[in-house]
Amino acid sequence: MATETAAADHGAEGGGLVFHPMDQFIVKPLFGEGEVHWYTITNVTLWMALAVLAVFALMVMMTSRRATIPTKGQSIAEMAYGFVYKMVEDVAGKDAVPFFPYVMTLFMFIVFANFLGLLPMSFTTTSHFAVTVVLALAVFLTVTIYGFMKNGAHFLNLFWVSSAPLPLRPILAVIELISYFVRPVSHSIRLAGNVMAGHAVIKVFAGFAAIAIISPVSIVAITAMYGLEVLVAFIQAYVFTILTCVYLKDALHPGH
Repeated sequence: MATETAAADHGAEGGGLVFHPMDQFIVKPLFGEGEVHWYTITNVTLWMALAVLAVFALMVMMTSRRATIPTKGQSIAEMAYGFVYKMVEDVAGKDAVPFFPYVMTLFMFIVFANFLGLLPMSFTTTSHFAVTVVLALAVFLTVTIYGFMKNGAHFLNLFWVSSAPLPLRPILAVIELISYFVRPVSHSIRLAGNVMAGHAVIKVFAGFAAIAIISPVSIVAITAMYGLEVLVAFIQAYVFTILTCVYLKDALHPGH
């Protein structure tokens, strides 16, 4: 570690290119310095709070004075509402409509957290597994608990592939059970991994922009990657939400 630090310092002193794409994901105290504890207010706390405030501003403040001819803010809020409502109804069925407020909250928080993370000098909270794992576990526990509450022991039909030949059913049941408990892992890693990878690539290209010879190419690459990340910010929120709807459908209608 000391050797690597010395080499980095030597490169910096010699005018070499030294940058660390992963530094942007470091959790730091918002006030002062020192260790981060569970009660410490950090940059993650700040940007999560800003995401919540942004959702509140759009969905509450922009729609508080609803009009027949909507404002731009009201139009965006209504489009988001209709988009998520149709997703819940189409994927999980009308029985899942009572869960719409929860699914809507998930979608809006993730999409705003992703977009706020694209601002200069910001922090992308959804790039941290600590955030996405909590979101995924909340979905997993909600679906599992409600599945047993609604269906009782019949919820276990989710793991029993009745359409398969009888000798294969126990094997498939084990595979289905493992797949079910892996859900929160894949659900969280998909979101955090994609967001983190895109931001790291942008930082790499930004580091190369300091070199005069390849600066124009690097700037074009940054612009292209930034445009792609804007699309990814929405797509990853959509994927997380639609998977939540799929899991809700399993809780409401277990069985193959």
